Amino acid sequence: MSRGAVAWIAFLTLSLIFMLGPIALVVLFSFGSNALIGFPMGAPTLGWYAGLLGDSSFHDALVNSLVVAFAAAILSSMTGTLAAFALLRMAPRLSRAILSLISVPVLLPPLVVAIAIVVLFVRGIGLGLGLPVVIFAHVLITQPFVILILMARLASFDRSAVEAARDLGASQWQAFRYVTLPQIGPSLVGAALVAAAISLDDFIIASFTIGGGNTVSTFVWGKLRTTLDPSTNAIATILLVLTLGTSAIALRLTRYRA
Repeated sequence: MSRGAVAWIAFLTLSLIFMLGPIALVVLFSFGSNALIGFPMGAPTLGWYAGLLGDSSFHDALVNSLVVAFAAAILSSMTGTLAAFALLRMAPRLSRAILSLISVPVLLPPLVVAIAIVVLFVRGIGLGLGLPVVIFAHVLITQPFVILILMARLASFDRSAVEAARDLGASQWQAFRYVTLPQIGPSLVGAALVAAAISLDDFIIASFTIGGGNTVSTFVWGKLRTTLDPSTNAIATILLVLTLGTSAIALRLTRYRA
């Protein structure tokens, strides 16, 4: 093996350690009995996870996060599917322009999006903050990903089966339900899981728009401001498992099929 190859392998190894090492430590310290985060960890334990099971504040935050993620995934999937079909029927130049406008919230800093939503709902519409506003905000930032995933799937979609179903007397809804939906179903579910993963990870927008209560991310931030113990690592590990799990399933469902 040449020196150049050895140098590249060493560089990649150090880069992976630098990027993934802190995450591995977060998970590792969540299983230590020492109340202080650091070495020595103490005996292995699940006590910090057991403590979370008895914490009603954490339960409320987890339920809020799951409700927001589920609602944002469903709504962004519904609107994203309709938008993807509409964009594919437009002229390419017009479709790209509209898609660029829809993607603006993703390109902007989350702080700007959060402030804009607060101004819209509080000052513009006069509504209070809460979970519905968080859901709306998350749909705003997840919908472009759903649209892009479905447009990529629909680009190779065989429309002859739909046309055959229509020729045989099927209505538009029947053709969609029995022909189109089974073919795009895995990509649709994968796109919904991507939206859920993005929603679970969000902190900035949720902290500005939730008003009272917490999501998991804002709950962790509140704990970090008062104390730092392995229970925080346990929460981070749970959030990591949820995010990686949904992302892995989404990648599996939306993988390229020849």
